[in-house]
Parts: sequence; C-alpha cells; structure tokens
Amino acid sequence: MKLFGKKQTSVPVLTAFAAIAKLEKGTTSLADVIAPSSVEVDFNYIRVGDFFYKTFFVIGYPRFVSSNWLSPLIDFDHSMNISMFCYPTASSDVLSDIRRKIAEMEATISSQAEEGKIVDAKVQAALEDALSLQEQLAKGVERFFQFSLYIALFSETLADLEDESKKLTATLSSILLITKTTTLQMEDGFKSTIPIGVDKLYITRNMDTTSLASTFPFTSATLTQDKGIMYGINEQNGSLIIFDRYSLENANEVVLGKSGAGKSYLIKLEALRQFMFGTEVIIIDPEGEYEALARTMGGEYVSFTPSEPVKINPFDLSGLYEEGENELGLKILSLHGLLGIVIGKLDAGEDAILDRALVETYRQKGVTVDPATQKKQPPLMEDLYKVLLGMEDQTAKNLALRLEKFIKGSLSGIFNQQSNFDITNPFTVFSIKALEEELRPIAMHIILDFVWTRVRKSLKKRLLILDEAWYIMKYEDSASFVYGIAKRARKYYLALTTATQDVQDFLSTDYGKAVLSNSSIQMLLKQSPTEIDLITKTFYLSEGEKELLLSSDVGEGLFFAGQSHVVMKVIAAPFEHNIITSNPQELAKQQEQILAETAPQDSPPIDSMDAVEKNPPVPPPNQNLPDVNATSPQTPPPVLNKP
Repeated sequence: MKLFGKKQTSVPVLTAFAAIAKLEKGTTSLADVIAPSSVEVDFNYIRVGDFFYKTFFVIGYPRFVSSNWLSPLIDFDHSMNISMFCYPTASSDVLSDIRRKIAEMEATISSQAEEGKIVDAKVQAALEDALSLQEQLAKGVERFFQFSLYIALFSETLADLEDESKKLTATLSSILLITKTTTLQMEDGFKSTIPIGVDKLYITRNMDTTSLASTFPFTSATLTQDKGIMYGINEQNGSLIIFDRYSLENANEVVLGKSGAGKSYLIKLEALRQFMFGTEVIIIDPEGEYEALARTMGGEYVSFTPSEPVKINPFDLSGLYEEGENELGLKILSLHGLLGIVIGKLDAGEDAILDRALVETYRQKGVTVDPATQKKQPPLMEDLYKVLLGMEDQTAKNLALRLEKFIKGSLSGIFNQQSNFDITNPFTVFSIKALEEELRPIAMHIILDFVWTRVRKSLKKRLLILDEAWYIMKYEDSASFVYGIAKRARKYYLALTTATQDVQDFLSTDYGKAVLSNSSIQMLLKQSPTEIDLITKTFYLSEGEKELLLSSDVGEGLFFAGQSHVVMKVIAAPFEHNIITSNPQELAKQQEQILAETAPQDSPPIDSMDAVEKNPPVPPPNQNLPDVNATSPQTPPPVLNKP
C-alpha cells in the first residue's frame, strides 16, 4: 500500500444518450430536410421559404345552412390550406350556460317591452335558437361542440396573395361567412393550418351535431340537368345522371371498355332513349348486335353484302355549296383515305398519280370544282380503274391491277355501282357482319362517308354511332377522316359516339387521341390489367379510380362530362333490358318463351338448345311498331329509296 503517490483524476464517461446526441449534432435530420431556408413574420403575412402565407379565421356563420354549403370554399380556385377543429363539450355544462343565456335574453326582451321599445329582432331570433337547442340537448337528440375554421392562402408573390385574399373574402361573404385576418398572430395562424393537429388560435363557435355535420368538406360531383336522358346512377351519392350531351361545346362521346364490360348495352340504351326524344339515330354495326333493337323500334336494318340489293357509291357528292369549301377537293381527300385501305400504303409517287387519276375520273363525267357541275351523275370505281389503265405510267397500271379484284374479281359488286339507297328512316342500322374481315374497314369507311354526305344536306338532330372503331382507326387516312367528322360534327347538329374495346390501338395513334380530346363525354367501363396503365396516364386517374376500373362489374365505370366525372352504374327499365340485352342465357330464355307461346299444346317438347341453333334469338318486336324488314313469299320485295 502506497501512502504517497501521484493523485489520480477520474475521467467522465459519456453516456449512450450523450454519444447519440453528439453524433446527431453533425448529421442531417428530417427536420433539416423539410425546414424552409428562412421564415419572415410580418403583421399581415408570413413568408416561409419562397411562399407568402396569410391566415383567416371565421367569426360569423349563417343562421341556417344546408348540406354542401361550404362547397364555394372547397372549390375556390387557388392554393390554400383549410383546418377544422372540433371540440366536444359536456351537455350538462352547456345546458346550464344555455339556461343562464335564455334568462338574460328573456329579461332583455321584457325590459324593452316595458319601456315601450320595439323588441330587437336579433335577440328574439337568438332566444328562439337557444330554446330549440336546449330542447334537443335535453332529449339527447343533439350533442354540443365547439368548432374552429381557419383558411391559409399562399402565393409566390405578395401582390398575388393580396388579390386572392380579396377574392376569398368576397366568396365567403356570398355564403354569409365573416372572416378576419390573424393580424400579429400570423405565426400561430400558420401553425394552426399545417397538418400537425395543433390549434394555436382557439377561436371557436358553438355548434350542434347537425350543424357540424354540414361542414363536412368532401363532396361528390352531381351530373343532373333539367333536360337530357338518363345514363345511370351516381354510385357515390345515389343521384341520377341525367345529361344533355348536345348542351356541351360538342356532343361527341367516346366509350372505352374491355370485351364483356357492357359497352354495347350502354350504347343501345342511349340510342333507344335518344330516339324516344326525337333524335335521328344512325349506327354502323360490325357485329350484328343492333338488329333486334332496329326491328323493335321500327327502324331500317341494312345488311351490307354483295348479294344484298342495297348499294353505295363511294364517289357520291353531296351537291351542296358552302362558301370557302371545295366540295370536290374534300371528296377526293376522302377517296384517298378509302383507297389507302383498298390498295394499301402508297408512296409519294403513287399518291400523286392516284390524285391525278381521281381528278380525271370526275372530269370525264363532267364534274369539276364548279358547284353547278357537281349534281351530275358521279363516276364509279370502274371508271377510276379504266383511267388508271389508260395512263401511260407503269405505276398507274400497277395501281389498276391492285384495284382489279374489286372491279372484276372475287370482291366485285360491292363498291362498283351507283347508290340506290337514302336514309329516310329515323332509326337506321348498317350491318357489315356478313363481310369478310378484310372488307370491314373498307365498308365502314364507305358507309361513314355516305352518312357524312347525307348529314351535311340537312340540319337535323342526329346521333351517329361508330361501334368497334378500332377497325377503321388503325388506318391513318381513315382515322384522319373520323377525326374530321368529330371536329366538324357540331356544325351540323351531329353527335358522334365512338366505341372500342381495343384501347391500346385506339389511343396509340395521334388521331385516336385527337378524337378523344374532341369528345366532351368519355365513359370508361371495366378495363384489362394490360391497358389500365395507359388509361390511367391518359385520363389522370387516381389510384382508387384505377382499382375501380379493374374490379368493376358489368355496366359500371366512370362517366366524364366536361370538368366533372362520377362513378356510374348503367340502369335500364325491364322493357328496355329485354330489347337491348345480348346475354346468351337471357336470349335463349326469351326464345323458349316465344316457342312456348306459339307451339301447339299437344306438340312434343322442343329442345331449347336445338331451337336456339336453328332460330337465332331475337327479342319479340313491339306489336305497335311495324317490322320494316318483314316480307312474305306473297309480297313483293321492298322498294329501295332512290336518292
């Protein structure tokens, strides 16, 4: 043991917390990341980083409110933060305060009456409200709350902040809200409107349960007008979607959905209801889905095949003259699109030769740019074929050879005769189901051009439905023609409905996107997972709306009209459903009912599946409407309408 030696000093040991604190001092924390570079607090604003903020608190509220009464504030077109604080209050304490307040107001009214003065209307109204609230609280029907409402506007410049503050004050005054700025308390106001759940101002207003519920800030859009047709039910609030597409900047519509999502059902239902309101309906039907609807509505069902007597000449002119328009030039442009499908893709040289040949074909029939000559009989496809053969250029002869199968070959007789048909029935369906896959885009282009020519002749409320539009939109010239109709349809009181299940092909082209942007109404039904990302990007859908389109049932989807969109469910009346359904089971059941009603009582039972195969299921026509296509062996065939 040493008695003498150097005195040892104890060295302090850092604790774990001190070590962590020392380590954090030299590192970047989350607060450092989200904190602004600077904060400047003024009397009337606070600048946080690059933005100026001004906070308002509400001190005056309207006496009576209804649901959605705060929508002008929620929809205010400027960046802002809104904070609402709700503080429950014990009913016993409130009742004692109300009794004391009622006694004070009754004493005030009695004093004024004794002095012969007119009773203050404000005091009388406050007394009535207090008595009503006291009764509701005593019965337990209502509860009592204290409510705070703060609004923080922010802008990049102080001048813009002041302008928007005036607009906000005026908007709030229109719904009887009285606001004040948090002068000298801008920092507390800013903290009260950021999402930390702290009320630094605590400026409250007494409210019961009903009044507080009406301040709920989330509202759903409604698409209900006093005119138009019903498209379905808004699944967000149960309201009816009643809309007049002709009241928008244009009446065009695009319907997108996978196979089996209910596109045809929706389009048939709209066509039926538009027809009931006097709209002339024209449908281009690639799959034969609209035959039953046309027959039931007394319409005209035109089957476009070589064996049918109905013929359409693609060289027809409208015979109309409009100032500043070259009718012949527009027709030749349309024929370029058609022949691009018929012949195939053309290079610059072939396109130039074809253009010269088309001009010469019309000239030989005496048709020029002079409107007076455009009422003469138009040429045929065969005339163009002969002109190409007569040209000395070898390229022209090659073009003629590519046309030959439509003139003399296996596909002759479809597009090489004068038109012998005109649209006179207010419900007309053109069916191309019987045509080969190769001919369908050609037929759709010819029919579309024929309809467009007739539409321009007379101004009438019309609806043109182009189903399975992907057939024609995959060809650039034809897609350009459809886009031209969509752009000019409003001028002729025409509404164009474009429907497709091949969303990828439709939206992958510039013309497809242009048709979509020129359509005021868009309907999105159930989508496939392979195409939902493209739909989400195109329509700027939220994650919830994306999941809705992936999991929705048949006939459910999103309805876009102008700046609003809602979740829609298509609803049809029972008699409408029987006409427009394409469900095979329901059609088979309808056919069984027809056979049961028409078969003799003692006849043997008929196998339902054999009956369906032998007799294609068609819903029974309306007995009050004539079946225009029904003919019997004793009656002559129907006479075609001459143009």
